[in-house]
Amino acid sequence: MDPTRRGPHRLQRGARLALIIAAVAAVLVTGGLAVWLFVLTPPAPASDAATGTPTPAASSTPSPTPLTPAETLLATTGDPNTCAVGFAGDGITDGPTLQTQGTRYAALPLPSRPGAVFAGWYPTPEAASALDAAARVNGADLVTCTDRQATLYGAWTTPEVLAAADVAVPILMYHQFTTNPAGENSSLKLNYIYTGDFDAQMAYLADTGTYLPTWDELAAFIDGHLLLPARSAIITDDDADRTWLELGVPIIDAHRVLATSFVITKWRSEPTPSVWVQQRSHTHDMHEAGANGEGRMVNWSAAEIAADLTTSAQILGAAEVVAYPFGHYNDTAKAGVSAAGFELARTIEQGYVRVGTDKLALPCIRVNYGTTLAQFVAAVG
Repeated sequence: MDPTRRGPHRLQRGARLALIIAAVAAVLVTGGLAVWLFVLTPPAPASDAATGTPTPAASSTPSPTPLTPAETLLATTGDPNTCAVGFAGDGITDGPTLQTQGTRYAALPLPSRPGAVFAGWYPTPEAASALDAAARVNGADLVTCTDRQATLYGAWTTPEVLAAADVAVPILMYHQFTTNPAGENSSLKLNYIYTGDFDAQMAYLADTGTYLPTWDELAAFIDGHLLLPARSAIITDDDADRTWLELGVPIIDAHRVLATSFVITKWRSEPTPSVWVQQRSHTHDMHEAGANGEGRMVNWSAAEIAADLTTSAQILGAAEVVAYPFGHYNDTAKAGVSAAGFELARTIEQGYVRVGTDKLALPCIRVNYGTTLAQFVAAVG
């Protein structure tokens, strides 16, 4: 087709279409449908009187609800076992901490306030009000949560109650273990406790609900800032001997009781063998005789002692408490312990820890081969 002939036909069709539209419009108006068309026509947007510009419609999106401190912590990790533990109670200002379910509580705060003594953490306000020792929670307990959150409730008492309670805490000291009821035939026979006796002793602690303080709790107790239950005890083993690892730790596991293994890190640098065992320092390389036949702890300078303990702490991941090798210590040893950042040191001197005890000369209760359960119960108190 000749393209020059298409123009007139288009003009004719356009004219006819315009006439049809005009006719329809006339019919609608004369038929009274003009009002109906107006109603179906959307209103023009409102405009600003001064500028004539349309006013935007108000947003209907609600503001997001701010996250709680616990939710903020949880948002930093996708680990489903992580739990945000909050703290509540009169005068409690500590924020929540992240803990891991199935492990022991780590580094729970120990709040303080003038004229008061902290009395521990509890799972409910009622238990806190009653100072229910059986319900009290600390680093000897496993973390439990609901929907990845939990709250612990703090309690307080007075310095007068603390003094009147006069709590005496035994630090129980063990060494080696044997499955022979008759013991080991050696010069160190008293060191080797029969596993049957050890099992009965740990069962007694577990079954009677004996409170097992952590070392930071013991330090706060000594300073008069924390009330410990009357029935409290700390379980320790010296040297991390093979018999401890093979025979002692399974019994600790069976009764789910917190124990401290004092490790000579020159000889052992492996991680803890159990969730119920915390490894602490028995020095790195000072469990040896010094120049005068006594331990290196009383032969070396404070700087040398501090360097050794720093190495030990780096291996263990904790500078908290040390057990003096052979029980030997003096003022120079104490200075080295402090310089290395340790707050506590345990001797082999017999006795109980009370408020005001020298934190760098903690006494202990030695448990020997042949110690009966009755004797053990009397020693625990």
